[in-house]
Amino acid sequence: SVNVAVVFSGATYQAEIKGRLSRENFMDLPLEVNPIVLVNNTNPRTLLTRICDTLSTNRVHGIVFEDNVGSEAVAQILDFISTQTTVPIVGISGGSAVVLPHKGEGSNFLQLGSSIEQQINGMFKVMEEYNWENFVVITSLYPGYETYVDYIKSFIDTSYFKWELQDVLMFDMSADGLNDVRARRLLQQIDTQVLLVYCSHEEAQYLFAMAAESGLVGPGYIWIVPSLAVGNPDIPPPDSFPVGLISIITDRWRMSLRKRVRDGVAIVVKGMQSFRKQRGFIPEGHSDCHNPAKTPPENDTLFRHMLNVTWENNDFSFNSDGYLVNPAMIIITLDRERQWDKVGTYETGILQMRYPVWPRYGSYLQPVSDYRHLTVATLEERPFVIVEAVDPVTGTCVSNTVPCRRQSNKTEAIVGHTEPYTKLCCKGFCIDILKKLSRNIKFSYDLYLVTNGKHGKLVRGIWNGMIGEVFYKRADMAIGSLTINEERSEIIDFSVPFVETGISVMVARSNGTVSPSAFLEPYSPAVWVMMFVMCLTVVAITVFVFEYCSPVGYNRSLVSAKDPGGPTFTIGKSVWLLWGIVFNNSVPIENPKGTTSKIMVLVWAFFAVIFLASYTANLAAFMIQEQYIDTVSGLSDKIFQKPQEQYPPFRFGTVPNGSTERNIRSNYPEMHSHMVKYNQKGVEDALNSLKTGKLDAFIYDAAVLNYMAGKDEGCKLVTIGSGKVFATTGYGIALQKDSRWKRPIDLALLQFLADGDTQKLQTVWLTGICRNEKKEVMSSKLDIDNMAGVFYMLLVAMGLSLLVFAWEHLLYWKLRHSVRKSDRLDFLLAISRGIYSCFSGVEQSDRNGSIQSPDVTTNYSQANMLKMLQTAKDMVSSARVENSLDNATKTLETWSRRGADNVRTTLPPR
Repeated sequence: SVNVAVVFSGATYQAEIKGRLSRENFMDLPLEVNPIVLVNNTNPRTLLTRICDTLSTNRVHGIVFEDNVGSEAVAQILDFISTQTTVPIVGISGGSAVVLPHKGEGSNFLQLGSSIEQQINGMFKVMEEYNWENFVVITSLYPGYETYVDYIKSFIDTSYFKWELQDVLMFDMSADGLNDVRARRLLQQIDTQVLLVYCSHEEAQYLFAMAAESGLVGPGYIWIVPSLAVGNPDIPPPDSFPVGLISIITDRWRMSLRKRVRDGVAIVVKGMQSFRKQRGFIPEGHSDCHNPAKTPPENDTLFRHMLNVTWENNDFSFNSDGYLVNPAMIIITLDRERQWDKVGTYETGILQMRYPVWPRYGSYLQPVSDYRHLTVATLEERPFVIVEAVDPVTGTCVSNTVPCRRQSNKTEAIVGHTEPYTKLCCKGFCIDILKKLSRNIKFSYDLYLVTNGKHGKLVRGIWNGMIGEVFYKRADMAIGSLTINEERSEIIDFSVPFVETGISVMVARSNGTVSPSAFLEPYSPAVWVMMFVMCLTVVAITVFVFEYCSPVGYNRSLVSAKDPGGPTFTIGKSVWLLWGIVFNNSVPIENPKGTTSKIMVLVWAFFAVIFLASYTANLAAFMIQEQYIDTVSGLSDKIFQKPQEQYPPFRFGTVPNGSTERNIRSNYPEMHSHMVKYNQKGVEDALNSLKTGKLDAFIYDAAVLNYMAGKDEGCKLVTIGSGKVFATTGYGIALQKDSRWKRPIDLALLQFLADGDTQKLQTVWLTGICRNEKKEVMSSKLDIDNMAGVFYMLLVAMGLSLLVFAWEHLLYWKLRHSVRKSDRLDFLLAISRGIYSCFSGVEQSDRNGSIQSPDVTTNYSQANMLKMLQTAKDMVSSARVENSLDNATKTLETWSRRGADNVRTTLPPR
């Protein structure tokens, strides 16, 4: 069996353990346990004697010690016994970790609590979470204070966070009245809100009493102490302890004493099991306090096997100094009911906190009056305020962000508590300005996002957004992309501008690809209809009428019977002539003979030159897609004031309920009425609309647009005029009327400008990789996308041609057979000839030549038939107009009879 001595304090043992600690309580352990209970009812000397007697009598393998912070002398005695006898000792309550900062050489003292260094790490994690970078260290002369201060200085020297240790105050905190004057004088020198303390529990009572007399307690000050100063959290804290006091202690605080004893005994037993597994036996227990034990080789000690133990899914791994490698700690604060409240956890370097840390709020988040603490409202708008979610694992913010909250309807559980808001992390240009102001002017702040997501506008007599939060005194300050204007300045105060801004216009940079209908865009649809439907048709008819009525024209030739077989100028030839002139095609055309018709054709030719030249000039601009708007001089330009006169109508908008919309509404009401239907919900929506072609221009704050243009992926967005700004103004910090903070903030902002700090922040946050150079020119070859429309038109023409071709064949092979048969063949011939004559006229190819008669004597009937048809065609073409149809009909009938007889004669019977 394994003999384990368990040392209790008298009061705790009588209340919780007496009569309930026996072998049966450890039956689930791998080895049999023989617990030996020792109770410290008298004094440390008596306890030392009893432990030595127990070692010599029972040969104890290990000691489990209830080490609370009030057992400093007992811890030192046990550490001495461990050094002399090499017996392992396990402190189960964590108190010896702070009362015993330095162990004796060769001591086998294991501590389930957290060391003072580990607690300091947790303290700084909390301070980093809430950007408490300026602090003061106050220590008593309690043993270990020098180690405490040295470790803090070493920590801030190696930390990436910008810590600022303002001062280190050391003085005697004995409550004997001799040090009161010096204590008050030192405390009155403190000019910071965060104070780190190292002292005992009794000394802490004296310190806080002196701090209360010096005015250093209350919601404006944050006191952080180690577990040493808290004492036993189960006991009500002294009255001098201020509300909001923060401490970090081991999470074993609320664990039952019986559970802690079991864990300590399990560590000894599990280490013994590991030793036996490796060595094959259980070592003898230690028996003598007076004769120092011979130290066995390091690998052979039971202590080494106890350094890595797992029990009930808990990792009890210790470092070489005997401390837990990853102790589980909790952050507690003294609430208004003067109860220690758990507000966070710290384990394996990960902090999880409930927000806010200290009780600055009463019921329903009503702020507590504190002239050094400001409630700050803000609004998300990149890059001035960027909002991110907390780390999903730790629930905290990274180093370059600050915690901020957004009011929400649903509650969220964080570290076992519910809060009516969502914790977020904020960063950006304005957040860095706020952090610098907090550091220089020395104030703390609580940052929250406005619920309606607006800058501030007067709606039905009520101000909303950030302006409303300040005006109705829900916030002391508002910071963000908040434009200074006259209307807002009447109800609140603004600081000096920290960023110059105004109104600018953003457009999408063309990528060179045009729409398929780009070749038609030089003229509006109305112009194309007027040109080819109205003008061309009217002029063609006019030219034909003039030519028809001319003495030398078509009609006069028919009436006077002069040269009736000569060429005629028809309506079809008129249309073809005008088409050829418009497109400057060298196609066979017939010119009119009449003087009036020729004058009309000349005027049409002049019109076609102007039309074609204008089209060509505009075609290059529309095909290359270079639309220069850099010549815009202001919002009063025609492109904004008369957008409907542009083709297509110019589409532009802004984000409503801001200073930009107010400026346009006040000065350009017609422009505002046009842009209302194109207004966007937010900047991101506007940028997407620009890229997708739903919006031609976006009007907004110049500072935001310049940033967006510089950071845009692919550099597809550009501000006109290389970032030209209209109605120049600036961003300022909104403050309540006659605020005491206005002058300090103004002076600090001017100092930032003079020192170049503002310019550095602008370089970090407002500068992008895209350049908005006005003379930047890019050229490339026209590809298939640029010329797609012309090819589409050609394909459509080919398709229509195929339809006409199919209709001709359908008419010839199918529909003509449905016409009523007649002995005379002049019906179809008359229709066909009439249509042909209307559009082409009738020409005589050989009027004096003779007509070749078909050879009806040949034996080749097929050849004779072809010759007959060819002769008929020539006859029709050369016959006189008034007798052509009759003669052609008679000739065809005669030849048909002769041809049929010849065929019957030539072909032999079957």
